[in-house]
Amino acid sequence: MFKLDSLRGCLVASVQALETEALHGSFVMAKMAKACVEGGASAIRANSKEDIDAIKQAVNVPVIGIVKRDYPDSDVYITATKKEVEELLSTRCEIIALDATFRPRPNQESLEELLLFIKQNNRYAMADISTIEEALYAKQLGFDLIGTTLAGYTPYSRKIDGPDIRLLKECRKRGIENLVAEGRIHSLEDMKKVQKQQPFMCVVGGAITRPKEITERFVGAMRCKK
Repeated sequence: MFKLDSLRGCLVASVQALETEALHGSFVMAKMAKACVEGGASAIRANSKEDIDAIKQAVNVPVIGIVKRDYPDSDVYITATKKEVEELLSTRCEIIALDATFRPRPNQESLEELLLFIKQNNRYAMADISTIEEALYAKQLGFDLIGTTLAGYTPYSRKIDGPDIRLLKECRKRGIENLVAEGRIHSLEDMKKVQKQQPFMCVVGGAITRPKEITERFVGAMRCKK
């Protein structure tokens, strides 16, 4: 089992493409992950067993694994149930991330049960949270990493265009040492602001691996638009 502390101060590239996106496919995601590692990323965050398996063959760095799946009875969709955890356990991902918000989970499964299941299978667990209250609860439960991934994506969290620096400050103030800065880090300026909060590590996705979103931001800044 690799040492989690080896990722302290490092950049994680989130390499994902949903079925509706042009880059969807494990072959492309593996190539994208390789390019990110060549650029200096120390780990990869990836979605689905298929993508993780392909990425693990392409690069020799730790992977934070998730499975995104919609359920009709819940808004939780990042590694929502034991089924998704089992899929991730069948891969070689070192860390399993899951939605750790206070929203009701599908199938009435509990966050505590899923965390215990992950731990019993000797994987690190990362909590994706949206508020300081959720972060403190994740700390109490014993998550190895706590990320601001879902800040602004739950109905009750702050909606801002950029990383939630206030939440990062609150987490640091309340003694959350294993803090992962993730979510809407769009630019180098955003990264500088995040780094001032001294997170354990940072996860960047769209600004690196989603050319459609990157192009849209540049087009949006131009006078002449289609």
